This record gives sequence, C-alpha cells and structure tokens, in this order.
Amino acid sequence: MRLFRLLFIVSVAFRFGLDELILGHRRLRALRLLARGLFFWRELGTPRGQRLRLALEALGPIFVKFGQQLSTRRDLLPADIADELARLQDRVPPFESARVRQALERIYGRSLDDVFESFDADPVASASVAQVHFAVLPGGQPAAVKVLRPGIAAVIAHDVGLLYSAAALVERLWREGRRLKITLVVAEFERHLRNELDLLLEAASASQLRRNFAGSPLLLVPEVYWDYCRSEVMVMERMSGTPVSQVAALREQGVDIPKLARNGVEIFFMQVFRDGFFHADMHPGNILVDPRGYYIALDFGIMGTLTDRDKKYLAQNFLAFFRRDYRRVAQAHLDAGWVAADTRVEEFETAIRAVCEPVFDRPLREISFGRVLLRLFQTSRRFNVEIQPQLVLLQKTLLNIEGLGRELDPELDLWKTAKPYLERWMSEQVGWRALWRQVEEEAPQWGTLLPQLPRLVHRALAEQGSADAGRRLALLERQANAGRWRHGALLAGLLALWLVELWRGWPRG
Repeated sequence: MRLFRLLFIVSVAFRFGLDELILGHRRLRALRLLARGLFFWRELGTPRGQRLRLALEALGPIFVKFGQQLSTRRDLLPADIADELARLQDRVPPFESARVRQALERIYGRSLDDVFESFDADPVASASVAQVHFAVLPGGQPAAVKVLRPGIAAVIAHDVGLLYSAAALVERLWREGRRLKITLVVAEFERHLRNELDLLLEAASASQLRRNFAGSPLLLVPEVYWDYCRSEVMVMERMSGTPVSQVAALREQGVDIPKLARNGVEIFFMQVFRDGFFHADMHPGNILVDPRGYYIALDFGIMGTLTDRDKKYLAQNFLAFFRRDYRRVAQAHLDAGWVAADTRVEEFETAIRAVCEPVFDRPLREISFGRVLLRLFQTSRRFNVEIQPQLVLLQKTLLNIEGLGRELDPELDLWKTAKPYLERWMSEQVGWRALWRQVEEEAPQWGTLLPQLPRLVHRALAEQGSADAGRRLALLERQANAGRWRHGALLAGLLALWLVELWRGWPRG
C-alpha cells in the first residue's frame, strides 16, 4: 500500500515538473532526461511555485496542509514559492453522515439521541482533520460539535512518513534542500498535526483564550462544554456572527469598520505581549464579527506561546526598527543568544541597515510589520541565526492580521495603533513598575519563610552540640540582621521611587 502511494506521489511530481526543481544533481541527469521523455506533453512554462501548489492539491488534504505550513516558512523559502503556497485552500469534502453518527456513538458509548437533544447530520464546516456540526444539548443549549475524521490518525501517520522520505530525498538531491531544512519543517508539521488530533488540547486552548479575554469588549471566545468533550470530540458554545471578510454586510449592520480594524491590531498585541499566548491561525475563515463590532474567534487547533524573553526580544526589535536604531536590533539578537557570540555587532548592524532602510522611504502607515520581521529573518540567515518556531508562527499570524486590517481599512496605520501598546509594555518591564511587580511576586514566599525561622533555629540547636549551636545561632542572627537590612533597603528604595514619581507628577507653578 505504501509503495503504491509512493509511486503515485512520484508520478504527480513528474507530471507537474517538480523533477526540474529537485533533480538538479549531475548524477541524476539521465533520470531527468527520462522524465522529460515520459512526460513530454507537460507544460513547464508555468511558474515553479504554481506547479508545486497544483501538485500538492493533487496529492490530497494532508499534503495541502503541509503546503500551508511550508508557506509560513518565509525565512527559508524563495518568495515566489511562499506566495503561491499561501494560496492553498484546505477545502475537503465532508465524510458521510452515517459515519459521523457511528463515530460519535462509539466515542460516547450510547445512542446519539441520548447525548444530544438534536444533531444536524449536515456539517457546517469540513477540513482535512475534522468537521463541525450544529447540535442542541439537553436543556436547549445550542452547540457546535467538532469531530475528528474516522481513521484520520492512520492516514496522517502514513502520509507524514512519506513526507519524511521525500524531505530526506530533496535535501540529498537539491542544492537548496539542506539550507531549507525541509526535514525539520516536516517534524514541526507533524507536531502540529499531533496536537490537532487531540481535541482536548484544542478545548483547553479555547478555554485559556476565553479566560484571557473574559469581560473584554474586543474579543468573544466560545465556552467549552467539558462534559461532552473527548479526545476525538470537542463541544462548544455555538457562536453566530458575520464573516469578517463580508465588509459590506458589516457596514449594513452599523459596525464601525476603521475601529474594527484597529481593534484587531490591539487584540493581536494583547495576546502577544500581555498574555504570551496567541491564536496562530487567524485567517478570515476563523473570524466572525457580531453586530456590536466584537470579534469572535473560532478554531483553536494552532496556538502560539511566547516566554517573557521572547516578548522582550520582540518589543525591543519592533521599537528599535521604527526608531531606525539598528545597533539595538543587532544587540538584541546577541543578547537573546540567537547569533554566535563571536559575531561582530557592527557587521550585523550594517546588514540589517542595508535591508531595512529602503522600507522607511514610505510613510509609516504603509510599512508592514510582517515584512519587517521577514526581512529580519532573511538577514539573520546570513549569520546562521536559528529562527525559533514560535516566532515563525508569530510572523504568520502577524501577516494574517495585517492583511485583514488593511482589507478592512486601507488607511490603517499599524504603527500608530501598536506603538503606544508596545511602549507601555516596555515601560512595565523596566524601572520601578517592574521592581514593584517582583516584590509582589516574592511577597508570598517571604510570608511562608519568615514564620519558619523559630522552628529552624530550634532544630539547629537540637541537632548540634552547645558550642556548635552557639556558632550557628550567631550565624543565624547575622543572616537575620542582613535580611532585615536588605528588606529595609528595599522598602527605602521603593519609598524613594514613589516620592520621585510624586514629585514628577506634582503641578508646577
């Protein structure tokens, strides 16, 4: 079975002329001539990116999904191929209603009529891994039911194995293959697919995002109905709204479109810099808008996370870029450890300036955040910087947000919208605000340790002789005095900072 599938993949590759891309090795010249003879009728005048896209579509949904994933690696791919792969649409026919019922009854261990008050057998959305149906829970609560395709795990394991084989072959035969690190891209793709195969993980992500935006006037996230969730089924609140791409319909509902565009940018930066947890698949198909102008997020299979270090790196780079402080950009890379320690910061700074300075010949509102980040990645490649997977997801999401924002409002100035948020976040990471936050974080630990001191002293006296205990007691006293001095100095410092802030805010005569 696997051999036949492999032969089919090879025939598709030859049919669309992909051999011209990967069989460039001189030892394979005869094979290229054979391919040209067997497929003499094919039209190779079509651009290579388009031929690759058509081949992936012919190979089926898992390969289409891989092409979508590959399109996000603009730090690795040539621009023409990345642009073409970004056009892939994961349109998959739904599976039969009878199989949906069988799968759900197997998962729940009882009749579907006993689980739901009603269940619509016709799906409202269908993708390569799962599809969504509407249902009504007992008690009349409308719900959306996402169910994995039966047998999809085996299909994915089979096709991913073939992708690994193909990636190894490409890296061996194509001179660009090693630089593109296609095997690592396949591994990253496999990891995302594994996450998508466990709908409990997606449900947990939805729940976390909903909690992060509880009470927000910007973003609505459906509630997860945990009693009905399994690893193969996710049941959540049914959300209703207008697709964000239907701008005319939104205007008819009285939605303020420019404000909607600005809110989208703010939501993105809140997820990234406030929470370090962001929806990484924010294309228009996953976004609705309610009549009040609230965004509604759907499909939580791909989420990104950022550490405090990642967030600080990104904020520093964004601010430094738009201040044209290329030395700071170069230094941020060195500080993050993503550039070799022996890299000359002046040389790195010069390379960044050469790439980015042309961008600033245009008005700020025309500058693309995503393109700036992409240019940074491309420049970093020359210095053997290992691009972090979470930042690749971020760049993909940023490009989606930018495209959506400017589709809603062509005059949207992303920098003007984002800069205050970035500067406010940076101010909270340094100075007295950061110090006060650290004090708040450490205070519970102090409260736990201080009451234990008498017990620790008693234990030390009981375990040691009197002479040794005396020395230990003296040491504890010195440590306690030093601790009181440090705490006193800290409180004095905080008081001084508070007085400085009070003086700065005092009205001047």
